[in-house]
Amino acid sequence: MTGPHPFHVMAKPMGPRCNIDCAYCYYLEKEKLYPDEKRFRMSDAVLERYVRDLIAAGTRIGQREIAFAWQGGEPTMLGVDFFARAVALQKAHCPAGVAISNSFQTNGILLDDGWGAFLAREKFLVGISIDGPRPIHDRYRRDRAGRGTFDRVMAGLEVLKRHGVEYNILTTVHRENAIKGKEVYKFLKTLGTPHIQFIPIVERRAPSGGLAAAPQVDDDPSNVVSPWSVTPRAYGKFLCEVFDVWHRKDVGKIFVQFFENQVALWMGHPALLCVFAETCGNALAMEHNGDLFACDHFVYPEFRLGNILEAPLGDLAWSDKTEAFGNAKRDTLTAQCRACDFRFACNGGCPKHRILTSKDGEKGHNYFCESYTMFFRHAGDRLREIAAALGRFPRHGASNPHRG
Repeated sequence: MTGPHPFHVMAKPMGPRCNIDCAYCYYLEKEKLYPDEKRFRMSDAVLERYVRDLIAAGTRIGQREIAFAWQGGEPTMLGVDFFARAVALQKAHCPAGVAISNSFQTNGILLDDGWGAFLAREKFLVGISIDGPRPIHDRYRRDRAGRGTFDRVMAGLEVLKRHGVEYNILTTVHRENAIKGKEVYKFLKTLGTPHIQFIPIVERRAPSGGLAAAPQVDDDPSNVVSPWSVTPRAYGKFLCEVFDVWHRKDVGKIFVQFFENQVALWMGHPALLCVFAETCGNALAMEHNGDLFACDHFVYPEFRLGNILEAPLGDLAWSDKTEAFGNAKRDTLTAQCRACDFRFACNGGCPKHRILTSKDGEKGHNYFCESYTMFFRHAGDRLREIAAALGRFPRHGASNPHRG
């Protein structure tokens, strides 16, 4: 077993259940993992074990703050009372001198003043999903009756503003909005927070009536990715277009997660996002019943680490199986990726996206290689300048962004 080290858990207290039906959501299909489940609601027993174990694991390695992250599905479907119980358990199990933080990802539709008061009082950080102005947002983020959700999301956002809840914006980049980078970014800047995340969408088609397979290589991924998946070239152009505006007007004022992480990497710091880290395995996902998986993108039976009702959370997080999963990211890089001058800033991207073949015909190359290479060549000089201005110089891999 690997030694104790920090890890992060994305808890799914409502499992994959959601009150809307986004076309590109990769998690709704996870209901098929639990064919006999009726409620998809975390029990009090699982909740208490999770809270107790996460605090115990964190304090064991000397962490002074224990971070809880809640997602779904849609966690607000559980109601305020569930999260009030979670907070009460956190306070009951947390030792003196250790702080607790909570973050919460939502589509925003069920937020009301009751939610706003609770989230503000307990200092939750809320991520709210918005894909752009109404026509762009409503293209794929629709309810189960096929209606757009934009106006209801904006109403939820107003709740957060009214109650002074700290929030950020999560925007998926898909086939429709990738070609409108400036429009999307300009709109997001009007929403009242300087913190923005972009998440590219690439999903494999699921077989009819079945659960999509774990990520795997296909000789022609265009045959198996969904029609809403962003193309590598389009995502690269999106990043370049938004970066140009951000660099010209918003450095130090708007914090785009992708750009901020790249600045850190070009300064020689370790990756803050698992996507760009050399190894992974420290960003786990926990289902409603306590099943723990190696990653939110690998919630498949073969990547199940165990159940927290049967083994302590820390033991599962620090297991040989978890370590092997994480090291596989580094150990399965293609030769093209290992030789790339930008490896320090990318490390082959997320293993979920390794569905292409390399230039040499080697399987397991990242779908977004073209995107990242395009961006690094376009923005590398300016990333280096920002790194130098912050008082650090990039390590060896960052010296020549125009090669490769």
